[in-house]
Amino acid sequence: MHTASLKQPRTVGSPKRRTLIAAATLGGLATLVATPAWTQDATKADAKHYTVALENDQVRVLRIHYGPHEKGAMHSHPAGVVIYLTDAQGKFTFPDGKTMAANAKAGTVVWSEPVTHAPENVGDKPFDVIQVEFKAKPAAK
Repeated sequence: MHTASLKQPRTVGSPKRRTLIAAATLGGLATLVATPAWTQDATKADAKHYTVALENDQVRVLRIHYGPHEKGAMHSHPAGVVIYLTDAQGKFTFPDGKTMAANAKAGTVVWSEPVTHAPENVGDKPFDVIQVEFKAKPAAK
């Protein structure tokens, strides 16, 4: 299993088996803290691909599934952890129109900084991801 930060893309693994860890995730997250008006919760923007597996006052865990060549809706993510259950060949489109390839091997675990994007599965196989979003800590009393 590989770990990496999504803040800065890098390759990990042996020279023969490198996995590019993208600067964004293939999953979608939303946060319950204040965010810009143009952000949207992945489960509301794209219920076909994103479902809530668990939620409490500290985290929300999303189950994410994209079929071959499926595109997702634009949505936002707070900081969190992404776990790739299968190999993934993806692409992200950002609000400014820029795109980035995002590929990972099954078992890869990455840290994701907050991001807004529209994911796409550019591969011929489906992929599955678990994404854990961290909720803001309540203010001290």
